Amino acid sequence: MPPSPSSSSFEKAKEAMAMATSVAASMMLVRSLATELLPSEARTLIASCFAGVRSRLSWRYTITIEQNDGWYTNRVFSAARTYLATRLGASAGVRRLRLSGGIDDDFDDDKLVLGMDEGEDLVEEFHGAEFTWCLYAQEQPAGSGDHTKHMVTGRVRKLYLELSFHKKHKEKALKSYIPHVIATAKAIRDKERPLTIWMNDGSDWEPMDLQHPSTFDTLAMDSGLKKSVIDDLDKFVRRKAYYKKIGKAWKRGYLLHGPPGTGKSSLIAAMANHLRFDIYDLELTGVDSNSQLRKLLVEMGNRSILVIEDIDCTMEIKKRKKKKKSADGDKKMKKLPRNRKPSDSKRDDDKVTLSGLLNFVDGLWSTCGEERLIVFTTNYKERLDPALLRPGRMDMHVHMGYCSREAFRILVRNYHDVEDHVTYPEIDELMAEVPVTPAQVAETLMRSEDPDVALRDLVDLLKSKKDGYNEDKEEEETDGDEDESSDDEEDKKKEKDDDDS
Repeated sequence: MPPSPSSSSFEKAKEAMAMATSVAASMMLVRSLATELLPSEARTLIASCFAGVRSRLSWRYTITIEQNDGWYTNRVFSAARTYLATRLGASAGVRRLRLSGGIDDDFDDDKLVLGMDEGEDLVEEFHGAEFTWCLYAQEQPAGSGDHTKHMVTGRVRKLYLELSFHKKHKEKALKSYIPHVIATAKAIRDKERPLTIWMNDGSDWEPMDLQHPSTFDTLAMDSGLKKSVIDDLDKFVRRKAYYKKIGKAWKRGYLLHGPPGTGKSSLIAAMANHLRFDIYDLELTGVDSNSQLRKLLVEMGNRSILVIEDIDCTMEIKKRKKKKKSADGDKKMKKLPRNRKPSDSKRDDDKVTLSGLLNFVDGLWSTCGEERLIVFTTNYKERLDPALLRPGRMDMHVHMGYCSREAFRILVRNYHDVEDHVTYPEIDELMAEVPVTPAQVAETLMRSEDPDVALRDLVDLLKSKKDGYNEDKEEEETDGDEDESSDDEEDKKKEKDDDDS
């Protein structure tokens, strides 16, 4: 009687199991003999050979990115986690997420960050290549460089990421994808990090948090001028290679000029919020010498804005005139007054000068740092030395004028969320006749939360300014007529005296 098919299959399975057991036992025997008989150097060599063969047979590469690099945090690991947090929504394969409060010490509801949980895979396609990320964790004995809170258990939990991809994409991963991950993470952190405003105290900078809410969307400014400033800023931050190619320092100067209350400080804050640049507010009256000024400016960080407000008032920057030489060529020293000491003359020489400031703006010291903006503000542009205004020092001059029709509507939209109102035609007509600053309009709009009341108050303000403006104009014309008549009388009297003589 022939054996049944089931019994035949069972016998084959038993034979296969017996063979596998025999092979496993043989391998264990060989391993134990190798451990006992071969020296450690030989075992390491054999293991490396097997690893090399295995890697050649494999079609995938894997890069391990550990959380810590010795004593320091691995910045590539931090950048990768920041980058992956933005890709979780587009990946359907990640089912388990981890929620954290962001990177700041103080908990902020607006900075909740999602991340992958351990063992989860995230697959992303980049320029035709597929890259797979996976987060792992393992416990290791705590070392001397680990935090003391882990010393209680004697073990520390280490996180690491694995990036795997097809071996044919190795060059693309190292030269394109990983730099893309790091650059994207840097842009995300620059956008989310809190800004700082620095003020000078003697020869040192003191920091404070910058929480100015001004943005280009809320700035009361004509759209054409606003767009030109934004385009200029965006072009500047993109041109690092260009500035290096032409041999110029990576910096740009802006002069903001116009009457008080026209939004010069708000524009500076909007520039900082747009670029995520820190502000260094330099008070020149608190600087004693050119050397102290140089120290302050060299200690500024990159990606920052140097601001000197009301520059025509904070230091003696007048139009320079040629000095007349005396007959003896000014070789003789002038005698000092009795109450003046020689040290007083030395102190005058140590004070901040225009040349000392220009040497940093456009001289050799201008290369100490990169990606910087230099912003000067003034109410009277004509008072400034032409040397300060030329291109290369102040590259873009921005005139902040009186409130226009467009700027007025932006303010109403900001303060009252109103797009149109019955008072607009009357207000437009009045604003065309009398000058009013955005600050005056904003202060009037803030008096009431009712837009009808606030806009009526603005109409009253403009009417009162118009009446006062017309009265002043009439007085000027009257004074001019009186001056002309008095001049005519003097001329007639002079002619009479000449005839008599």
